[in-house]
Amino acid sequence: MSGFLQLQDKRALITSGTRGAGAATVALFRELGARVLTTARSRPAAIPEALFVAADLTTAQGCADLAAAARERLGDIDILVHMLGGSTAPAGGFAELSDTEWAKELDLNLMPAVRLDRALVPAMIERGRGVVIHVTSIQSRLPLSEATTAYAAAKAALSTYSKSLSKEISPKGVRVVRVSPGWIETEAALDLTERIAKSAGVDHEGGKQIIMNALGGIPIGRPSRPEEVANLIAFLASDRAASITGAEYVIDGGTIPTV
Repeated sequence: MSGFLQLQDKRALITSGTRGAGAATVALFRELGARVLTTARSRPAAIPEALFVAADLTTAQGCADLAAAARERLGDIDILVHMLGGSTAPAGGFAELSDTEWAKELDLNLMPAVRLDRALVPAMIERGRGVVIHVTSIQSRLPLSEATTAYAAAKAALSTYSKSLSKEISPKGVRVVRVSPGWIETEAALDLTERIAKSAGVDHEGGKQIIMNALGGIPIGRPSRPEEVANLIAFLASDRAASITGAEYVIDGGTIPTV
C-alpha cells in the first residue's frame, strides 16, 4: 500500500462539505481512510448524521460550537480544511457595496478560518504535527469588478493571513497550505450557467462560454471538476506533501494568464 496516497485514521475537519468541491473532498478523504467531520447550516439527507455538525460559521458562536463538537467527536484534529466561501454581494461595482455587504463577505470568507484556526491549531502545535489547508480563490488576483470585489478582497485577506500563519507555525511542525481554485463546475455553477444561458438566449454550452469569456478564457476549455480540486487537497494533506508549507497551489485550468 505504500505506493498509494493514504489518509488512514487521520482526523479531518472539512468545512462546507455538503456540496460541490467540499462534498467531493469529504468523499475522497473517507475513501482514503480518514475520519471526517463536516459542517453547514443544515444537514442534507445524503450526509450521515455521524459525519455532520450543524453550525453557522459566519458567527463567532457557530465557530466555537463547531470547534467544541470536533474535539468531542474526533479528539485532536490532524487536518483542518477550510472550504467555506462564496458571495452574496450585489452586482454593480464598488458603489453598491455597503458596510453591511463588506462585513458579510469577510464573515463568510475570512473570519471562519481565523476563528477555527485559533481554536484548533494550538493543539496541533502542542503535538508538533498537523495540516491546515485554506481554500482561497483566483479571484484574489483576478477580481471581477462588476460582481466580486468584496469576495476577492476577502479571499486575498485569507491568503495573506494563511501565509503569515505558515511562517509562524511551520517551525512548530504544523504545515499551512493554500489551494486557489478557478471556476469549478459545482451545482451552483451549473445553476448560474443555466441562468446566463437563458438570459442570453443560448444553450448550456453557450452559457458556459459566456462565463469563460468573462474570466478571460480557460485554456483547457472547461471548468475544473470538484473531484479534481479534492484530489489536490488530499495530496497536500497527506504525508506525501510533508515538505510543502506556506505555498499556494492554483487549480484553474490555466485561467490566470501571468507567471
